[in-house]
Amino acid sequence: MIIVTTETVMGKKVEEVFGVAKGEVVMSKHVGSDFMAGLKTVVGGEIKGYTDMMRKARAVAIERMTEDAKKMGANAIVGMRLGSSTIMGGASEMYAYGTAVKVK
Repeated sequence: MIIVTTETVMGKKVEEVFGVAKGEVVMSKHVGSDFMAGLKTVVGGEIKGYTDMMRKARAVAIERMTEDAKKMGANAIVGMRLGSSTIMGGASEMYAYGTAVKVK
């Protein structure tokens, strides 16, 4: 699966457009990680537990988007975008979306 943030795949011709492919995941951290994050906010610096959680969430969202595009018959996703939002304290949503297409 080719995934690009641009509107076209360089050197390829879009033969068919299937629609929006999407993937999302909501993740939360362990209460112990939340405690450590709270301490980190006092002294400053990166909260590695949350960085790791967001990295994993991004990978899951992209994988789910890819599977959605494959079900449509696509071999590429153009205009891919990522977003995130807070669902509740300690839980975040990560989503990925783009246009599922067939390129040649």
